[in-house]
Amino acid sequence: QVQFVESGGGSVQPGGSLRLSCAASRTISGFWLMVWYRQAPGNEREWVASLTSSGTTKYVDSVKGRFTISRDNAKNTMYLQMNSLKPDDTAVYYCNLASQRTGWGQGTQVTVSS
Repeated sequence: QVQFVESGGGSVQPGGSLRLSCAASRTISGFWLMVWYRQAPGNEREWVASLTSSGTTKYVDSVKGRFTISRDNAKNTMYLQMNSLKPDDTAVYYCNLASQRTGWGQGTQVTVSS
């Protein structure tokens, strides 16, 4: 099991930016698929972006062109750069391996409002 800790959230105005971090408890060997999720009150958890160990990235249509996923292998950390934030981006953001049901962190709250 790999544990993850999310950080970097906060409260920003529309159009602002945040960079979220997802720190893994250890290096993950072999192929892996990491996912950023978000969940707003009353909504189900939503897939936002993904990154593979090969460097392939994918994004949900609603964030394309605004969010960028990246990694720092030396720090066992994945990032989500969020630009041009909108109120609809307000949610708790989580990260995890796509295939893992455990190891969830507390998430990090992102609030976008005027």
